[in-house]
Amino acid sequence: MRPSPAVQISPPNDPNATTKSAEIICVGTELLLGDILNSNAQFLAKELADLGIAHYYQTVVGDNPARIQQTVTLAADRADADSKLLLFTGGLGPTPDDLTLETLAHLFGVPLVEHADLVADIEAKFTARGRTMPPSNRKQALLPEGATVLPNPQGTAPGIIWSPRPGLTLITFPGVPREMQAMWRETAVPYLRAQGWGTTTIVSRMLRFWGISESALSERVAAYLSQGNPTVAPYASKGEAKLRITARADSRAAALAQIEPVEAGIRALVKDDCYGADDDSLASVVGQLLVQRQQSVAVAESCTGGGLGQLLTEIAGSSAYFYGGIIAYDNRVKLNLLKVDGVALEEQGAVSAIVAEQMALGAKALLHTDWALSITGIAGPGGGSPDKPVGLVYIGLASPTGDVVSYRHEFSGYRGRDWVRQLSALSALDALRRNLL
Repeated sequence: MRPSPAVQISPPNDPNATTKSAEIICVGTELLLGDILNSNAQFLAKELADLGIAHYYQTVVGDNPARIQQTVTLAADRADADSKLLLFTGGLGPTPDDLTLETLAHLFGVPLVEHADLVADIEAKFTARGRTMPPSNRKQALLPEGATVLPNPQGTAPGIIWSPRPGLTLITFPGVPREMQAMWRETAVPYLRAQGWGTTTIVSRMLRFWGISESALSERVAAYLSQGNPTVAPYASKGEAKLRITARADSRAAALAQIEPVEAGIRALVKDDCYGADDDSLASVVGQLLVQRQQSVAVAESCTGGGLGQLLTEIAGSSAYFYGGIIAYDNRVKLNLLKVDGVALEEQGAVSAIVAEQMALGAKALLHTDWALSITGIAGPGGGSPDKPVGLVYIGLASPTGDVVSYRHEFSGYRGRDWVRQLSALSALDALRRNLL
């Protein structure tokens, strides 16, 4: 494919090289209605980071010509770079509401031109499927005058690479993620690199924390939050705190080399509160520790109803260390199967430290494991009292030596049963992780 001659971008080593940034514009009313998850924006954002292309804005706009034009005008004229790259997904189909190319042509004052080779390609794809091309698909061969075809090897909707004015490059993709990703990797990325985009890379490492709040974590690592390259930014999600370390460099290896000392410094400050990075989960980290020690674990669950066992078994290979569990929802199961003391159950109640400890010991004895975890609590919305409010949870942990300990949690700010159950299961895993360490 021949790059558009109108693209004017300085070579990477030019001291007068222009500043560059990209924006993502996703077209489709279905995205605004929430009918479809916008995975295309996430994919392109990660790809732009890998190429080291600055990316400050994303926009979702419905299938409306006037609003699409407003969106494009705002993005193209935004004064954050001398050279702008606008990436579009969606609106390239054969139906009347597929308006992306038609709207772009109108906005920049050029006609749509039918490409006979694209008509033939679309017809051939229908023939290969044993079908006749509907007349409406001929629309997909109409491209703005002066635009270069971005081939679609997997579908009928081609995209374009077009520079309608100096310093502005438009690249369009269909909304189908599989087609868009193939077109991006096979054609768009090589084109961008040839034009001087993607001369650096942006790499991120996400550190994950449990047992410390985002605010407390931010205070502890405050010195890192104000530095430049690499940058450090805090996040919080579902009881978990995170720190994203992001570095820009000439290569991935160089970026990782910049991240390494920052990560080491942060880990030294927070110690065991950091349980992993990137794709690690509490369950995967616990599994790794158990495998290293050649030890096993069982669970006894009341309020989580099997959620803890589910987290453990989501990890491939967990059968090497997870033997099984007992869902002791009814007190008779606690008494008869886990051998919880009836007097303790009567006097202290099912949601108590002693019952959690005896549940853990019962599971350990019944399933012959090194470790056992138990959970008993009040997931709500009913069942609470002034002494035992909704969100109160006890976690029991029995060790290989036969010792047992319990942990009391009050998950305040009630957000529903699933929220209490999830935090309970994750907190149980964290208790085991810290004891394994």
